[in-house]
Amino acid sequence: MTLMAEPVHGRFGAFGGRYVPESLVPACAGLAEAFAAAWADKTFRDELDSLLAVYAGRPTPLTPATNLSAQLGISLWLKREDLAHTGSHKINNVLGQALLARRMGRTRLIAETGAGQHGVATATAAALLGLSATIFMGTRDIERQRLNVFRMEMLGATVVPVTSGSRTLKDATNEAMRAWVSDVDNAHFLLGSVGGPHPYPWMVRSLQSVIGAEAREQVPATPDVVVACVGGGSNAAGTFAGFVETSARLIGVEAAGGAAMTSGSPGVVHGARSMVLQDADGQVAEASSIAAGLDYPGVGPEHAYLGEIGRAEYRTVTDDEVVAALRRLARSEGIICALESAHAVAWVLRAAGTADLPAGSSVLLTLSGRGDKDMVALSEGVAA
Repeated sequence: MTLMAEPVHGRFGAFGGRYVPESLVPACAGLAEAFAAAWADKTFRDELDSLLAVYAGRPTPLTPATNLSAQLGISLWLKREDLAHTGSHKINNVLGQALLARRMGRTRLIAETGAGQHGVATATAAALLGLSATIFMGTRDIERQRLNVFRMEMLGATVVPVTSGSRTLKDATNEAMRAWVSDVDNAHFLLGSVGGPHPYPWMVRSLQSVIGAEAREQVPATPDVVVACVGGGSNAAGTFAGFVETSARLIGVEAAGGAAMTSGSPGVVHGARSMVLQDADGQVAEASSIAAGLDYPGVGPEHAYLGEIGRAEYRTVTDDEVVAALRRLARSEGIICALESAHAVAWVLRAAGTADLPAGSSVLLTLSGRGDKDMVALSEGVAA
């Protein structure tokens, strides 16, 4: 199959769409038109590619996990988004959207953040391009990601604590969208994942597709399995984009307490129809994960589509498996990854040598971010 360029009517099969207040319909339509024009404009693409190379540090390396491979009886390759500037894949999407915002004449960036990596990337791009940045973050996430809050403020961004609901990513996204409604002519809502109303799922996947494009060129041969963690799902969407036309199995790994693909049902969250955790009355349920970036009750609509048609598979791991995986990767390879990324590692550790991942399999795994942000919280026992 081939991933859609701009999906028809903003839909991936039965998923996607644009479920927003009437006041935001023109803004979303204008954004779709502006991104389509920019993405087709060589000048825009050249500027973005230049920033990705000389500022963000692309291409990121593909590192063979030599010791783990020997221990597990597989060939494991790590796509090192943790080595990109600001410490995660988030910079790929943020630089593209920030350039687009400037092209559209916007002077202010509004963003949501859970683990803080998207907030840090947004604050970074704002500083670079001379824009202001307002970052909404749940107070629970502020507690467990204090280092990233300090980084955002150091870069000049305003961090707005969100005290409603579960005080995590879902609620931060709600408040960021409300702020956008009130300043739609001056601000750009810089959504960090492949969720939200059209054009965000398509736009963010397009900007993150650099991960999969690079990895496909770097890996010695098409891997048997391509695996990445999934919350909203941007790093996985970007990785899968490079391999969806190949024979590789695509595996997305969710947090057991936030598994919209494996425990959810079709519904609407933050402007898109997708797979959503819901209660018996159809209300969005609370998600739970040791990783703030995966503490989200929905998933990007393209993931819902890929799952529905059987092109991608989705698995879950527990918080205990995640912490154990983070430690094992650190002690085997000298790489401390983010708790989010450790979900993908945890699945590989559990599946290796089973029918799900037979001995001798080749695996490409995207390490979406580095673990600096999680060390204080883990040491103090507040990550969960």
